[in-house]
Amino acid sequence: MHVCNFIPVMSDALPALRKKLRLERRQLSPFVQRKSEQQLLNLLRHVLVFKSSKKVGLYLHAFGEIQTKKIIELCFKQHKHVYLPMICNMNQTLVWVKINANQYRNKRFSHHPLGMKEPMASRGQQVSQLDILLMPLLICDEHGTRIGMGGGFYDRTLATAPYYPYRLGLAHDFQYINSTVLRQKWDQPLDGLLTQKKFYPFKR
Repeated sequence: MHVCNFIPVMSDALPALRKKLRLERRQLSPFVQRKSEQQLLNLLRHVLVFKSSKKVGLYLHAFGEIQTKKIIELCFKQHKHVYLPMICNMNQTLVWVKINANQYRNKRFSHHPLGMKEPMASRGQQVSQLDILLMPLLICDEHGTRIGMGGGFYDRTLATAPYYPYRLGLAHDFQYINSTVLRQKWDQPLDGLLTQKKFYPFKR
């Protein structure tokens, strides 16, 4: 039987770990990024909850996350509805804007001051209207605790939708840590994590 080493990651160690993984992620070469995306895509095709989902929430990569271009194109090919996040300035949560293939391929996006691109729309849907949400992250532990970039947008958004959608984190293999992160009360856990090598299901 495989026994995991229990190495708790306390909250005071998270800033250093965040910084390390953010740098490691940004330093990945374009070749490695493309290869990782393709490997992850090959696994994603067989994830049952993704296969059965019609409304898919995704993100536009901007900071070294797993790239999503091929995933978005797969969704269009399979006639899934693609939704991208837009920050609601009033309460700093995310709403989800449906885009079509032409909007995506013609890059009809606006630039947010935080550095990412957003769909150009005035209104969006609540996250609970999605079937599955594919989320970026910096760290995921063996219990599905997700640590993001620190803005808290996903945590605030998902706090209002405890049951739907299915929460699937996308990450490079090195972002999964075989230990336990001290989960704060505002941290919203994942239902599953997908890396380029493996699918990790969690119990919430």
